[in-house]
Amino acid sequence: MTARPNPSGDAKGAADKPPIQVTTWDHGRLSAVVDAFQRRGREPLVVLLAEELDRAELVEPAAIPRDVVTMHSCVEFVDDDTGEVRTATLVYPGEEDSRQGKVAVVTPVGSALLGLRAGATMTWRTLDGRTKRLSVLEVRHQPESHGFDGASAPGRPSVAVWPPARRAEAAAG
Repeated sequence: MTARPNPSGDAKGAADKPPIQVTTWDHGRLSAVVDAFQRRGREPLVVLLAEELDRAELVEPAAIPRDVVTMHSCVEFVDDDTGEVRTATLVYPGEEDSRQGKVAVVTPVGSALLGLRAGATMTWRTLDGRTKRLSVLEVRHQPESHGFDGASAPGRPSVAVWPPARRAEAAAG
C-alpha cells in the first residue's frame, strides 16, 4: 500500500473526510516513511497515514496556505470526544516527545492532523473499532510560512486562527 500522489485530491472512501493538502516535499518524505514501515512488517502503524497521503491534494511548499498543518507545524486542536484542547508539533518518527508536545505523524492523531486546515474536523476509526474525532483550532506555526522546507514566503504571517467564536465554544466544552 505505497502512498501515491493524488494531484486532484480525490480518493475512494474519502467523501466523509475533509479535504487535505500536503506539500510535495512532505509527501515525498512521508511516502518513504510509509515504505520503510511496510518493509519492516509494521504496516498497521501507517495505514491511516498511507490513506491520507493517497487522498491528499499536493501543493508546492511556497503555495501551501498558512492555515494548513504541515510537518513541523505547531497546532492547537480539540479532541471532540473529550473536549480536551491540546497543542502539538507534528514530527517525523524518532522526533516525538510527549513532554514537549511533539506528536509523530505515524500515530493516529498525527496522521489525522496532517493536511487539515484551521476549522476542519477529522474522524477516524481506531484499531479496536472506536470512532475518534478532532478539530483544528489554530495553526500556530508553519515552517513554510517562514520560508523553510523549500518554501520562500517572506512576510507571510505564521498564525492562522479559525473563527474565534467557534474556538471559544470548543475550549469551553
